[in-house]
Amino acid sequence: MIQHIHPVWQALLAGLFTWGVTALGAALVFIPHPKAHAKKILDTSLGFAAGVMSAASFWSLLAPAIDIAERSVGQWATLTIAAGFTLGAGFVFAADRLIPTSLLFPATTPRSSASTSVAPTTTVDVVENPIGLPVSKLEEGKNHSACENVSNHSPADDVATSWRRIFLLVVAITAHNIPEGLAVGIGFGSIGRSETATFQTALNLAIGIGLQNFPEGLAVSMPLSGFGCSKLRAFMYGQMSGLVEPFFAVIGAAVVILVEPILPYGLSFAAGAMMFVVVDDIIPEAHRNGNGKLVSFGAMVGFVVMMSLEVGLG
Repeated sequence: MIQHIHPVWQALLAGLFTWGVTALGAALVFIPHPKAHAKKILDTSLGFAAGVMSAASFWSLLAPAIDIAERSVGQWATLTIAAGFTLGAGFVFAADRLIPTSLLFPATTPRSSASTSVAPTTTVDVVENPIGLPVSKLEEGKNHSACENVSNHSPADDVATSWRRIFLLVVAITAHNIPEGLAVGIGFGSIGRSETATFQTALNLAIGIGLQNFPEGLAVSMPLSGFGCSKLRAFMYGQMSGLVEPFFAVIGAAVVILVEPILPYGLSFAAGAMMFVVVDDIIPEAHRNGNGKLVSFGAMVGFVVMMSLEVGLG
């Protein structure tokens, strides 16, 4: 049924699907899990996401882009694809520069005695929560977080800081979901423009991005839960990070339909954006906790799963 409706509607439905999988990943926060295994679960999931995105970047985006470019610009195809790929990577690089990681979780340091009401016997140290992100800890053993008040701040300051940190975390993940939404839309908008740009290819791309969105939802909800947020609030912020995908999927499909000559650039742009996210964000983040072998295993499984979808169903 979906195969016979307008590509923009196909892109919207696919974007809703990828958002739904993000929400499903975020919902894992409701399932009790041993804190000792939280890092391994998250890192393996991120490795899986990296493998899926790497395979999808070639089979679902670059391969159709190369095919279309060779037919439209001939010997200049390589330059066209390289330009689009570089622009896509540059787009995500610019987004990362606008939202530096250091702003997400600034270190908590004790204030001077002149500006704090903390008793002299109480000190504040920075420790790591179950998945490796910094939270403050009082010597008495009470954990404080971005979702709770810290005793050496006024309540108003704590509320503002908490919301700022949560907002920046969600924005960082959301910014990474924009090129993925565009990729889904461009995939459906390009159907029929080349032999490799088929409905099945676009559908496989949406499935692949949905699969890699699963750990992204978890990557938001689990840290927030570890920081002290309620599980419901952590879930809500986790699923919100994927809400941009349906909107940008529609935009991507509409643009390539209205301006067909930019299609090779659009496909390669999406591929470049996705690959930059993989090598600059997902892989380094997955290796932060020393689970490199699990990350590599997850990446290989993810790549094989996406490759099988493309080769077997494409």
